[in-house]
This record gives sequence, C-alpha cells and structure tokens, in this order.
Amino acid sequence: MDKQLKSQVVFHLTGRHAEGGAASDAVRSMRPALMAPYRRLDGLRYDFPVVLAADGTTPVRSLTSMVDTALRAVAPPGVDGEALRRRALQIEREIRRLAAAGEGGTLTELWDRAAMQLVPKGDVAFLTDALKVRGAFEVDGPVADCDAALPARFMRHTWSVVQAEKSRRACERIGDLEIRLGDILRADRARSHAALEQPALQATFGGAHHGLFDFGTMAKLLSSAGPRGGLGERRRRRVEEAQAVLRAQRFFRREGTEGETFEFEFATADAALAAFRERLPEVARLLKALQVAELEVGGNYVEDVHDALFAGFDANSVAPADLEFFPDYLVCLEAGQPGTQGSLAEALSSGVPVKVVVHVSDVIEASGLGQAQFAFGMRGAQLASAALSYDDVFVLQTAASNLLALRERVEHGLRHPGAALISVYAAPDGGMLPGYLQAAAAMQSRAFPAFSYDPGAGADLASRFSLENNPQPELDWPVERLHYADPDLQSASEDVAFTFADFALCDARCADHFEPAPRAAWGEGMLTAQDWMARPARDPVPGVPYVLAVDEADLLTRLVVDEPLMRAGLRCREAWHRLQGLAGIHDSRTERLLARERQAWEEAHRQELAAAAAAAPAAEASPAAAAATPAAAPAPATATAAPEPEPARNPDEAYIETIRCSTCNECTQINPRMFAYNENKQAYIADLKAGTYKQLVEAAESCQVSIIHPGKPWDPGEAGLEELVERAKPFI
Repeated sequence: MDKQLKSQVVFHLTGRHAEGGAASDAVRSMRPALMAPYRRLDGLRYDFPVVLAADGTTPVRSLTSMVDTALRAVAPPGVDGEALRRRALQIEREIRRLAAAGEGGTLTELWDRAAMQLVPKGDVAFLTDALKVRGAFEVDGPVADCDAALPARFMRHTWSVVQAEKSRRACERIGDLEIRLGDILRADRARSHAALEQPALQATFGGAHHGLFDFGTMAKLLSSAGPRGGLGERRRRRVEEAQAVLRAQRFFRREGTEGETFEFEFATADAALAAFRERLPEVARLLKALQVAELEVGGNYVEDVHDALFAGFDANSVAPADLEFFPDYLVCLEAGQPGTQGSLAEALSSGVPVKVVVHVSDVIEASGLGQAQFAFGMRGAQLASAALSYDDVFVLQTAASNLLALRERVEHGLRHPGAALISVYAAPDGGMLPGYLQAAAAMQSRAFPAFSYDPGAGADLASRFSLENNPQPELDWPVERLHYADPDLQSASEDVAFTFADFALCDARCADHFEPAPRAAWGEGMLTAQDWMARPARDPVPGVPYVLAVDEADLLTRLVVDEPLMRAGLRCREAWHRLQGLAGIHDSRTERLLARERQAWEEAHRQELAAAAAAAPAAEASPAAAAATPAAAPAPATATAAPEPEPARNPDEAYIETIRCSTCNECTQINPRMFAYNENKQAYIADLKAGTYKQLVEAAESCQVSIIHPGKPWDPGEAGLEELVERAKPFI
C-alpha cells in the first residue's frame, strides 16, 4: 500500500487528518460538484419567492408565474414587447434579492420599491412599464422567501384560507337556520291572542288606515274564531333554545354579530388538546341545536321519538364525523421542542382534527451518545415516518424548496377530516448555502425525502402512499450528468450520484469528516460514496470512499469521507429502502410474488403449446396433390412490411410520440406512475389519471425533444387550469 493511499485509509477509519489538525477552511468553502452551477441564485428564475395571495383560487403563487401571467396580458408579442419584458424581469430579480435579504412586504409594495431603486434617472418609460405590469397582477399578498420562517408562514396562510372557506359554509348554514327558526316564532306570534287585540291590529295596518276600519269589531270577530295551530309551549321553548344556541356560538365569526370567537392556533399540541376538551360541551350544544333546528324547519320533529334522543345528547355523544363541521386546530412546532414526541402521539391518535406542522431545522443533528461512533441521529427526519403507523392520519413530509410544487397536496392535507402531520425541513438562515439550495439538497440526498400518506386516497397502501415528488425514486441516489474540464482542459463528463455524504458537505459542522485528496493521490483504491455503499458488506477490500467537490474557483477535487459519516449514509439509504418498499418500489415480497406468477404463466403457456402441437395432424401432402398444385412464385430474398400509419390524433387527447423518445428521464421524474418506459426504454403515458394536468404540462415543458402533448384537462376542478391551458398551447 503506497503512502498516499495509506493516509487516506487512516483518515477514513480514524478521522485523523494527515497533518494532525482539523479540516481546513478550504473544505468549509467547498460544495458538491453537482451544485457548482448554483453558487448564486439571484440571477436564476425558480419557484421562490412566493406570494401568499390574499384572495383567488390559488392561495400560494410563485413570483415568476405571476410576472409571466402579467406579461402575457400587457406585453405585445415579439419585438414590440421586448423592452417591457426586459424591464419587468429586472424588477423581478430585484424583488428576489430584496426577499433574500429579509425585506418584507406585499408584492405590490416590493414591486414599487424595486422599480424605484432600478429606474434610470428621468426614464419615464421604465416607470410606465412597471406600473403597467403591476396593474396586471391578479392578486396581491405578502412575499415569502424560502427561508427558516417559510414553513410556518406557508402553512398558516394555507390553513387560514381553508378555514375561511369552512367558516363561510358554516355561517351560511347557521344563519339560514336562525332566520327560519325566527320565521317559525314570528308566525306563531302572529297567530297568538295578543296579536288579535285592537292595538296590535292597528299597528299592523299603520296609521294611514285607522279611519277605514273598525278595529274593535275586527278584534272581536277574529278572537271569537280563536287562534288555530299554535306552536305549543314545549315546541316554542325548543325552537327558542335552538335559536339562542345558534346566536351565541363561538366557533365561527359571523358578520353583524357581537362577541368573541374561539382561537384555533396553538403553540403546542397539549394546549390544542386542552382547548378541545374544554370546548367539547359547547360542541355538543351546537350540534344538538343544529339537528333540532333542521328537524323543526323541515317539520320533521317528532316529540315521542326525538325528545328521548336529544335528552342524553352531551359531549360523549360527539362522533369524529361530527367534528368535520367545526374549525380545525393548528399547531406549529419546532422539531426537538420539549415534550413534542409524547404530545404529538396523543394528538394524532385522539381523533381530534388537529393539523400539526413541524419545522425541522436540523437533519444532521448531534447524537447524545458522542461524536465518534454514534453521530448523526437524524431524529427530525423520523417524525413523519413514525406517524405512518396511524392509519387515519394524513402525513406529508417535504423540504421547503418543494412546498410550492406540493401546495395542492398541502391544501388537501389541511382539508383532511381527521388529524394531519406535515413535516417540513428548512435550514436556519445564515448557512453555507441559500435556504432553497440547502432544502433541495436534503431532499435530493434522501436525507429528508418527500412522501405523503393519504388515508382517503384508497383502501390499500399502494393508493395511499406516494414517493412521486422525489427525483428518480427507483434509485438509491439520484444520478445526474456532470460536465467538466479535465487537467488537459478537455471536455469530460460522468454520471455522479448525490448521496447523503454530498448533503453533509453542505453543512459546515461536518467539515472535519472530509479530507481533500490531491489529484496525484487519486488511484484505484478510491471508490465513489455511491459505489462504496453499494459494495458487499463483507468485501475484503472495501476501498476508500470519496465525493466530488468544487472549491470557490470551481476546480474539481475529491474529498475522502470518514467512516462515521459513511455509516450515517448507509442508515439513510436503509430508511429510503423502507420508504421504497411502502411505495411498492423494489419491494422484495412483491417481486417474489411477481416472479412466482410469471413462472406459473410461462409453465402454463408451454403446456398449451405442447398440447397444440400434439393435437395437430401431420402435414404430409401426397405426390398427386403436389403435382396438381401449381408452383408458387419464388419468395423475394427480403420481405419488408409496409409501416403502419400513425393513427390520427385528437388534439384534445394527451399522448407521447413514443418512437421519438430520447430517454431523458424528465417525465418519469415528475410522476413515475403517470409516465413509464416500454421495453425499448421509451416513454409513454401509463396512467393519465395517476397524476394531475399540471404534472402533464410540466413534463411537456421539460421534455428535451418536445414529444409530450398534454391535450385538454380532464379534471375541471383542478386548481389553476386557466394558466395551465395557456402553458399547454404550444404543445397541442
């Protein structure tokens, strides 16, 4: 073993650096090679910042999409609109810079601020164009960047939109019942004795008619007939009590009513559960009042039946389904907050409609057992996985960088009738990388993968559990092509996996787990981190693992990784394998069953062929028959069948020109259930309804050879269809 390889082995096994010191500042300034193009984000157009829309059907929108939509409305096509588009994109970049610097405000406020900072002195056209685009924004709202505050802001805003919709429906129901109960009471008063007396009759007709009628005689005549069909004391009291409860309820804020309503956002799960228990008697009273009111206004209340039914209606009578009418409880937590684990378990298993948002700020956290052999606990990434044991709980885990892409799933989870847990990773501000890149790296590396579990999606696990938002979910680690210049300045490229070790390189605290290897020390004894983890466990020559990194000058180098960090990578991979198994990817049991079924089918097919061959008569023609048969024309040496014409396509139909597919993996990364490869590794639409129209349009936009044709939307209820149809037009 040469001296350089020996030094690498020593560092890998012991963590001792070659010079006996700690990792250099150079390592702390490096980043994974695949992230080399993303040293700065202010010049890129990507999902963030987002606008928390104050109204509209889509509660959260990207700044980029809003600017694009506005430009389509006000910028003339072609050269005539180029100047306006250029100025608008300048302002967009400045807003992105302002948001990254922590400046807050609404979209219109930041737009005006950015425009005033950028406008050249005396350039009236610049301000005119800025105002023109500003006026075309469909909605306004606070601007939020992909930072540590995003998970709570994003969830609170989306939750408030969902609750506002629920409150509107509830207030309509309560208000309508209250009015109709009032109508019943007013009609009863109109039939009472007091209403038939002379003063009441005069008041009914008004002063202008006092001289036209003898109200005294009228009162005697009407009273002699007597009121008919009154409510009766018991019914009147029942209607009045129901009406009073509807008016006094504190769950929903109604226009024109006084009094405070309950708060439904809490800092801890314990506080939310305590509030729920305290309010449960009022929940029962309101439910009882609603049911009584609906029976009364429909004329369906039967005292002999319903009196006994409602006599014992109390807090113990409230069923989980009854709670769907009421507001949900929102709890925003920090992972690792004292008492989080126990209170979460109680909240999620209680049947209370509590929506728990957990902000995970640290994936690679120090273990309480010491640094050497037991580092990298990764407890934050395990909260959502643990919640999967509750069958009726909606679970979503994602990185902050992926929140916008999952906004519809987030909204769906917040509408779930039961409990929900949404766990979001967002790194603390001021790290090595911008928050967006740090979060994206966590998801790419499987350190914090995205997944969802929806109890309402179907009866089986395959329908409920999804990994579809992760890149290349069928692989251990996503693989991308890295292009670089070799020492001879010649263009080179290779496939590089983004592993847990690559993610750890993005964390300055992990710098001591890496050792730079000079190019002269690169040898066959070195293995990529991916290959090292894929080797047999008992490999007698394990090799030295490394990751590819770039320094501040974008020079490519190798960093040797120590054993504790590589073991953490192995644990991360095993956790990913468990998630793959839940999603039916590389599931050993499923694969064994499929292999067994395939073997049985092949055996049955062989037996059918053998039986057919045995039953067929011998094909022997007599010489006479042969002589009587004219000789057939000789067959050409090569017969070429005419190609089948391409079937005519309906422009409303979604399809892929499969034969032109270049196997770029773009569509299958977006949704591997909607898109799949045939035996020639060419894409086709496997199940159109397995995804959304949005995913279909995104696949068309990302396709390198433009062979995906989205057609028309098939779900009229999908959010943002107007924008999506516009984006789809170039591909139809």
